[in-house]
Amino acid sequence: MTPEQFRQHGHQLIDLIADYRQNIAQRPVMAQVEPGYLKAALPGAAPQQGEPFEAILQDVDQLLMPGLSHWQHPDFYGYFPSNGTLSSVLGDFLSTGLGVLGLSWQSSPALSELEETTLDWLRQLLGLSAQWSGVMQDTASSSTLVALICARERATDYALVRGGLQSQAKPLIVYVSAHAHSSVDKAALLAGFGRDNIRLIATDEQFAMRPDALREAIAQDLAVGNQPCAVVATTGTTATTALDPLRPVGEIAQAYQLWLHVDSAMAGSAMILPECRWMWDGIELADSVVVNAHKWLGVAFDCSIYYVRDPQHLIRVMSTNPSYLQSAVDGEVKNLRDWGIPLGRRFRALKLWFMLRCEGVEALQQRLRRDLDNAHWLAEQVQAAADWELLAPVPLQTLCIRHRPAGLAGAQLDAHTRSWADRLNASGDAYVTPATLQGEWMVRVSVGALPTEREHVQRLWERLQGVVLG
Repeated sequence: MTPEQFRQHGHQLIDLIADYRQNIAQRPVMAQVEPGYLKAALPGAAPQQGEPFEAILQDVDQLLMPGLSHWQHPDFYGYFPSNGTLSSVLGDFLSTGLGVLGLSWQSSPALSELEETTLDWLRQLLGLSAQWSGVMQDTASSSTLVALICARERATDYALVRGGLQSQAKPLIVYVSAHAHSSVDKAALLAGFGRDNIRLIATDEQFAMRPDALREAIAQDLAVGNQPCAVVATTGTTATTALDPLRPVGEIAQAYQLWLHVDSAMAGSAMILPECRWMWDGIELADSVVVNAHKWLGVAFDCSIYYVRDPQHLIRVMSTNPSYLQSAVDGEVKNLRDWGIPLGRRFRALKLWFMLRCEGVEALQQRLRRDLDNAHWLAEQVQAAADWELLAPVPLQTLCIRHRPAGLAGAQLDAHTRSWADRLNASGDAYVTPATLQGEWMVRVSVGALPTEREHVQRLWERLQGVVLG
């Protein structure tokens, strides 16, 4: 493809994306296809000769679009908001088009310095002190893995340069809430801790980690000769957006010299609102925190921000310095290859930079406040309605709800819950997420897609009341 052809087809592609966003409400929210539909429709091998771009766009429309569940739809309430603002889409488009890589500062100076500057802008918006330094990762899963590797090495006086975990006499222990995201378990396993060395800490009636249970678990491990290593607390758990109490947890972590990592992947975006920062009171006691700007904040996926208070722990573990990447300015600059697992990185900061500049802080804050208001309005309707239950507090924009007709309980209630949620999703009118809480099925409603206004939430409530009748 020549630059002139790229210009022509690029205009077509931008028009396609703009039309898609403009008319997305006319599509069913959930994909209406069966497994294997696309594999059956596509050739079994790549074409030997190039095809017209128009043929590719035709297949996008006729084959791919029916197989998408539309996260930017105003009636999407599943999982979490993944808001690819169009301003950030353009930044991502430019990043791919420029095709530059950040192997070191010297390989693309603007890439490194824009990431450093933009993440400092975001640090200030989140209310974090100047002690914190940030780096972009792909997802919170990677950020948590990096955090636990750093915790492991600090606890073992950097055993990686000796015999690694195999040289350690005592098992290293990681403490997490029973409601922590599954990626925390995965990170602990990949970092070599082993499932037997992950402690699930009991939670209170609001599904938040109990500091007394954490302290007791640490004491028990010390008594049998284990070595406590790290605590992962969550601000905004996946199922209920519960808020682990960071200050008492942080004080316990400091008393036992444990690494405290805070998973604030979804809820961290709310910290651009000063009125929400009580949710992570005590964050300055943490060693690291992750905020996924590609969720509620609005940056196109993937843009996970990992902040550390002392980057030397990160650099000491992650640094690599092959001769072909060394330069005369290494002592003056931040080489991002030393701040995570990948050697190279895309120009990810462009999409955050584009969004912050195009949207402005006030508009971002206004959108998040709108979503909070809409979620609280829906919570009031659920609480006031007969046979409906609100199963958890609503500090943010996610509701845990259940319809409980008289006489239904246990397996019958679970079957009823899954049935009406499946009917709603299959209708294409809205998308919600069934999940379990305390061993029973409920439905998560996550408010926060870019175009979702009060009228859409009101319509959802009407659909919910209708669909439970079968």
